[in-house]
Amino acid sequence: MKIRVGVIFGGRSGEHEISIRSARTVIEQIDRSKYEVVPIAIDKAGVWLNPAESAALLPATTGELVGEAVRGTENAQVAIVGDPKYRGLTRMGSQNGSATLSALDVVFPVMHGTYGEDGTIQGLLEMANIPYIGCGVLSSACGMDKTVMKVLFKDAGLPICRHEWLLRSAWEMDRHGALDRLEKALGYPVFVKPANLGSSVGVSRAIDRESLAAAIDLAAQYDRKIIVEEALEMREIECAVIGNDEPEASLPGEYLIRDETKAFLDYTEKYKGTGNNEFVVPAALNDELTERIREMAVRAFKAVEGSGLARVDFFLRRDNDELLINEINTMPGLTDASGFPKMWAGTGISFSQVVDRLVELAFERHRDKSRNKTTLDA
Repeated sequence: MKIRVGVIFGGRSGEHEISIRSARTVIEQIDRSKYEVVPIAIDKAGVWLNPAESAALLPATTGELVGEAVRGTENAQVAIVGDPKYRGLTRMGSQNGSATLSALDVVFPVMHGTYGEDGTIQGLLEMANIPYIGCGVLSSACGMDKTVMKVLFKDAGLPICRHEWLLRSAWEMDRHGALDRLEKALGYPVFVKPANLGSSVGVSRAIDRESLAAAIDLAAQYDRKIIVEEALEMREIECAVIGNDEPEASLPGEYLIRDETKAFLDYTEKYKGTGNNEFVVPAALNDELTERIREMAVRAFKAVEGSGLARVDFFLRRDNDELLINEINTMPGLTDASGFPKMWAGTGISFSQVVDRLVELAFERHRDKSRNKTTLDA
């Protein structure tokens, strides 16, 4: 009997479109002799779509691969509810009350950014007692918030770049005071980012006071917390991690920018195919540095109590070869342009094999957590 995998994608996030592309990769590359895939999309307003509606968001050739799972769902209103007696995609508002439309063995929440990668969907799946792929509530939340993440990295003895952060409310109350503080602490140039988002959404490079103010205004559209980091002359190295208590790291990869006089590696450069960058695996590093990156990636994964999968991003400074941890992505992009599947392919593991391993890890973590007592003996 095939394992039923619910692939959740989309969501209320600036990374909605990237999530759809990641789901497409998972659905196309998964071993369909082992798994039956149930597509479950959440639209930009947070509304859950039935499998038929969800499949319609994917390219036609991808939607055809999930034909069996969507049949008969065209008019259903659905959601996953935090009640363990359903354990799957549930029909809502039926005349006979809620009923399980599609029981799921495991869920792959292929969601990036807010309401997907930040622990919220993970909390729902924990309440529903459904095994799921990826990091848990705590590690997802900590990995999403760049300021909390850096505190954990620092506590684990991992080197990080200089940075400051501020709340949107503080920025709106005292713009000049905030600019004075940031200029004194970091100088220029700097990168400004929403603290809880990825895929370079809302990220800007600032070179003076005017551009810094504009960058903070942009980041504040996406999050109530903004992080400002020193801009370094560096190489961007990435490393993929898979595992639970004993994680393993891939060979590192690197984004090579053909024309560095153009914009930094922003959303457009990553996903719109401008042709100004190439992701290379393995990165051109000596053996000692390669192993150090892999070791630090595992340490970063453990620092946030990761499980399942993650991608760890590094800065390798050009001036002194210092290696710094930039951030961890607890649900990395899985698109055809993303580094995570490319790094495992470069390590000799196909993406379908990666998915097999992730499913095993999801069941392993669920079994382990199920050992916890939830009642106090009298």
